[in-house]
Amino acid sequence: MDPYPTSHRDEPLDGALPEIRNFSLVLGGPLYQLFRRVHLDDDVTSHVRQRMITVCGIIWLPLLLLCAITGTLLDGIAVPFLLDVETHARFLLAVPLMIYAELLVHQRVRDIVMQFVERKLVPEASMERFRKAILNALAWRNSIPAELVIVALVLPLGYYVRTRVFALESSTWYATAGSDGANLTLPGIWFSWVSNPLVQFLMLRWIYRIAIWTRLLWQVSRIELNLIPTHPDRNAGLGFLAGSAHAYSPLLASFSVMVAGMIASRIFHEGASLAGFKLEILSLVIFCMFLVLAPLTVFVPQILLAKRRGKREYGIFAAEYTREFDRRWLRNADHDETPLLGTGDIQSLADLDNAYAVITGIRAVPFNRDLLLQLVWATLAPFAPLVLTMIPLEELLDRMIKAVF
Repeated sequence: MDPYPTSHRDEPLDGALPEIRNFSLVLGGPLYQLFRRVHLDDDVTSHVRQRMITVCGIIWLPLLLLCAITGTLLDGIAVPFLLDVETHARFLLAVPLMIYAELLVHQRVRDIVMQFVERKLVPEASMERFRKAILNALAWRNSIPAELVIVALVLPLGYYVRTRVFALESSTWYATAGSDGANLTLPGIWFSWVSNPLVQFLMLRWIYRIAIWTRLLWQVSRIELNLIPTHPDRNAGLGFLAGSAHAYSPLLASFSVMVAGMIASRIFHEGASLAGFKLEILSLVIFCMFLVLAPLTVFVPQILLAKRRGKREYGIFAAEYTREFDRRWLRNADHDETPLLGTGDIQSLADLDNAYAVITGIRAVPFNRDLLLQLVWATLAPFAPLVLTMIPLEELLDRMIKAVF
């Protein structure tokens, strides 16, 4: 269900073009068309669960069956299938989160695009330019060659990264260690050529979508927008853009789940310590913050220009008003025979001060510290269970109780 009611917002958009009203980063591309043919994506809001079950069934269930056939479900190998935390975290947690993120991004980004029109930020003379930017983004979203390039990257690169970079040193259900290197098992063939490439395809496709979103915002930022220096959001009226970063929270969590699963496997099967992965975790947080917040920084020049213009214009207006206020109430003995008590001049002076304070408090970027912290916590949350590998649960609870009481 769309969290943004349309009954009130549709009226200002009656004259808006369909591509603006119905813009989506999600509803397009060859994979989307495939889902539509099997009736899994006609309505992005109602088929999320079915897509989760279908995709997870393709990538995880065959592995379960093949490992049962080869006898590597619970034993028979150093790392059996059911004890491989990394695989289950990747296929049963990260993938559903990536699919769920499609719902949030579809709803929030569509609403953000419409707000450029609702708030009359795009001048009438520039509406055609805005429309062309939308159409261009839709064309890139629907690009078949783009997804074919992603596939071409995933198959060779994904296999190398999974079997050479992130593979465990001991024999696992998907590959056995030998003198001539790792040899894929029967379930390992499905894992390396179907399951893992599909997950990596979903990851790269998300990064591609964010690149499209970044390009669209950059093109919009080239338009001279009708920004409002006194807007209470402290972003000259562009504060609503932060909603796009909120929508990516499940996606950031999915990336963290995959890294946390990899670290958990090293801890459980190779005796590693969580403290030894501080650099990896920090790098992940920096990457995730850059991924979702960097696109918003394209509006920094316009916001700062609106701030400078607002300070200059309101500074001139304030000088004229305060000079007149001073002349009337301090330099004129009879105050034009107007009683001081109950006059609106003093309230107007206070209102002017508030307006100027809003202008001077404008932030250069359309997000604040609270949003940054929320995204950081969303990224770090999947690592919380791994803290128990360093501190026993009883000791952790004891420290928490002492800290509170």
